[in-house]
Amino acid sequence: PLVPSSPLVGRAAEVERLQGWLRTAQAGTRQVVFVTGEAGIGKTAIVQNFLSAVANDETVPIATGQCVEHYGQGEAYLPVLDAIGRLCRGPEGNRLIPLLRQYAPSWLVQLPTLLSPEDRAALQRELMGANRERMLREMAEALEMFTAETSLVLVLEDLHWSDYSTLDLIRLLARRRETARLLLLCTYRPEDAILSEHPIRTLKQDLTQRQQCTELPLEFLNVGTLGEYLTHRFPAQEPTLLQQLAQAVHGHTDGHPLFMVMVVNYLEQEGLLEPLAVQLAAQTDVAEIALGVPEGLRQLIELQLNRLPPEHQRILEAASVAGAEFSVAAVAAGLNQDTDMVEDVFVQLGQQGQFVQEKGLTEWADGTMSEQYAFRHALYQQAVYERVVGMRRVRLHRAIGEREATGYAERAGEIAAELAVHFERGRDFPRAVMYSQQAAQTDVQRYAYREAVGHLQTALRMLETLPDTPSRTQQEFTVQTTLGSALIALNGTASPGVERAYVRARALSSHVEDTTQLLPMLWGLFASSIMRGQLDTGRELAEQLMQLAQPGHDSALLLQAHYALGMTVYRQGEFLTAQEHLEQSLALYAQQPPQTHPLAFGAADPGIGPLSFLAWTLWQLGYPDQALVKSQQALALAQEPAHPFSRAFVLNFTAWLHTLRREPQQAQQHAEEAVAIATEHEFAQMKALGMILRGWAHPPDERSQQITQGIDAWQAIGAVDGRPYFLALLAESYGDIGRTQEGLALLDEALAAVHENGERYYEADLYRLKGELLLQQFKVQSQKAVLSGAEGSKVKGVKVPNPQAPTSNPQAEAETCFRKALDIARQQSAKSWELRAATSLGRLWANRRKKKRARSLLTEVYEKFSEGFNTPDLQDAKALLEAWG
Repeated sequence: PLVPSSPLVGRAAEVERLQGWLRTAQAGTRQVVFVTGEAGIGKTAIVQNFLSAVANDETVPIATGQCVEHYGQGEAYLPVLDAIGRLCRGPEGNRLIPLLRQYAPSWLVQLPTLLSPEDRAALQRELMGANRERMLREMAEALEMFTAETSLVLVLEDLHWSDYSTLDLIRLLARRRETARLLLLCTYRPEDAILSEHPIRTLKQDLTQRQQCTELPLEFLNVGTLGEYLTHRFPAQEPTLLQQLAQAVHGHTDGHPLFMVMVVNYLEQEGLLEPLAVQLAAQTDVAEIALGVPEGLRQLIELQLNRLPPEHQRILEAASVAGAEFSVAAVAAGLNQDTDMVEDVFVQLGQQGQFVQEKGLTEWADGTMSEQYAFRHALYQQAVYERVVGMRRVRLHRAIGEREATGYAERAGEIAAELAVHFERGRDFPRAVMYSQQAAQTDVQRYAYREAVGHLQTALRMLETLPDTPSRTQQEFTVQTTLGSALIALNGTASPGVERAYVRARALSSHVEDTTQLLPMLWGLFASSIMRGQLDTGRELAEQLMQLAQPGHDSALLLQAHYALGMTVYRQGEFLTAQEHLEQSLALYAQQPPQTHPLAFGAADPGIGPLSFLAWTLWQLGYPDQALVKSQQALALAQEPAHPFSRAFVLNFTAWLHTLRREPQQAQQHAEEAVAIATEHEFAQMKALGMILRGWAHPPDERSQQITQGIDAWQAIGAVDGRPYFLALLAESYGDIGRTQEGLALLDEALAAVHENGERYYEADLYRLKGELLLQQFKVQSQKAVLSGAEGSKVKGVKVPNPQAPTSNPQAEAETCFRKALDIARQQSAKSWELRAATSLGRLWANRRKKKRARSLLTEVYEKFSEGFNTPDLQDAKALLEAWG
């Protein structure tokens, strides 16, 4: 077994369990362990004791990172980057850095001190089109490669203060089944997580249920353990006396480890052990002994602080403002005192084991070299910080922030989250907003959108305190635009928050001088409008994009503008215009390599969207084979596994095309894959769409339930786009199982949505479907009427109508619907809808002994087609024409 460098009483069983999990990891089975317990119970002490033993084995590298509570929203992946950065700067760096370059470049680019500026810039260009899922997967794979032959202990502490992205990585590391000699140790306080509703608790519960992690909960220590500790600490004392002391201290502290140690320290430092020994020797009831020690841990910390010289107290208070871990240079700047004098105080405190401990040297971008210290426990830092109030706290935060911003110079963005809090609490709101924006940009670069949203919302709150100036307007415009894009990535384009952010940005845009800054705002507002069914607004915004692109003939912007107009007019049923815009978009796309496109419409490659919409458009216009070719080209562009959203997007669009082509097997295949990707990566919008399309391909008795579940999920994210089509699929499924009345009600709802929103690309077939369901309902009612005596019964020579007999003329209503469908299809040049309408109308006429008229109509439409003769629609039309002779 591993031998720790110093004894740890009362936790031998826990340390042995950690050693056992390490042995399992060394055998190739990854281990994820949560060490849990309240503040001061000894989580860090146990982990450090275990690590001191591991350190004796040079074949097992150790990487440690810690979450920090002091800095509000914090920084995405902070503890992981801290741990990996330390590992890279150590002996393992020669092996790890090349592995990161090969398997996790999106992480290496986040560690600027390990790269030259030229290498970092080149790496950033290579990473265009990367996303959150790629970043997570890269680290998982890099750790697996690193631990293929060497074990690794990765420690992440205080996860009750963790950012969301770090938890996402832990989830992925725990769920992967690939071989990894990895022991991941995570510590957190369950009570703090519950009070703050932090997701670490939910994550741990989920992994526990899946048997993908283990928990090591720590309890308070018993009297015997405290006696063992006292025996080790005071070996010359009488054992009986030490046992009595243990009972007295345990009764005062309830066995809280940190409190017990601090009480013993206090008694020793104050010279109270000898007098207490006399009392204990003479007193039979230990419970009646008064220790003369504060009742609570916070009070004891306060008492210890008050016994320090006033200057030491002031320095510690400034350190608590600097953070749980701090540099001497920052503290000295906060106090406007000599750095050497401040450092002498920390050296003295560290040597006495009071409050702080040394962490080594740090170097800032301006060349400043400073000792780094950390509070021995977060409770120390919190207790000291609470003593700093009023304007003194404000002055300290501002002074420390200014010194750190100067010290980091052009690299100040690396600590933007920290600087934002310093300047916010220092009431320098303009700079707080600036650094909040920088922190959000860093989060966006790491695809950590929840953290970015938090920083941006903080920036907006601070902007409200500033006077209305052009500078403030520009700042808010930038913040609102960035917030909108982050919310799209987080919640989808239909999120109400997205619309609010972009509407506000648009209101501010008249004061923005650089028109190129309007592009993200216009595109975001456009995407939100489309998903919320506001097509007229969407078209107006798309035309603004076109106006913005044309003066400078910016081909990348023109590409986007043509795409926006193409997808909008498609939805409005203007298929020829849509074809024109989409083909122009693709022509511009072909003129330049993909990496030169600054925006890729949320996809890895900007050709994906135009190709997908052009496929649908060509099908509408009567070119089923060409439509399939364009769809396959889009699929080929989305093969890049590093961009799963693009893959899910194109798979769904391809499945949708196959529903139009009436090919359920192919539709189900692509929709199933889309749902799987969307579920894995939590793409709510893509998952809901895939559920609807997959549902259409199910057997009739399951179809309506599956489609309904997908529609419910679609509505849950606030999406309105596509609703008429989805309702039509559901109505058709009801018709297949004889629930025609419900199907007709859905079609009326879908037509109402068409007339309200102008979403007309499926309008023709809605009328055709209505006609088919009316005929189906008439047929069922007629059969029931016959069975029950639809001719009526005679009572005293009077004919009594059967109440179930149809009183209207459903066949005439159906014919009206088919004619309406035919007219709309012809107006839209939608030959595929025209063929379906002509087939339904022709079949009705033929059944009413108008075969010649039916044949003439269907022949006229059928002969317009030059391809797609193997598709069900054209095959059905051909069969009818042959049957009608």
